[in-house]
Amino acid sequence: MLCVAALSFVFSFVAVGLSMADSGPAEMTLVTADAKKPATFPHKKHQDLMGCGECHHTKTDDGKQGPYVAGQEAKCISCHSAKDEFKNNAHKRCKGCHKDGYNGKTGPTKCGDCHKK
Repeated sequence: MLCVAALSFVFSFVAVGLSMADSGPAEMTLVTADAKKPATFPHKKHQDLMGCGECHHTKTDDGKQGPYVAGQEAKCISCHSAKDEFKNNAHKRCKGCHKDGYNGKTGPTKCGDCHKK
């Protein structure tokens, strides 16, 4: 019985660690080959504001955007890899949400707010 309790205790920490590890980095630097300045992205800050499916999505068999599926997250650049495709998608998605707002909160829309020196 003591062994079962000890294993349960250890497993609870492993489970918490795995769930935290799956949440991605707290901050990311988004770089493209032609970017004049990389963009910083406070991933954790966005996670605290909204669900993963607001940004992340899957790709259907016919190449269209599909719904978010937990555990199938990938780097944006893995699909949005054409020269300007990632940049255009990021600007449309990020700036659009920042301008229109999410749950009453808006975000920065000026270039220098994300593309810092």
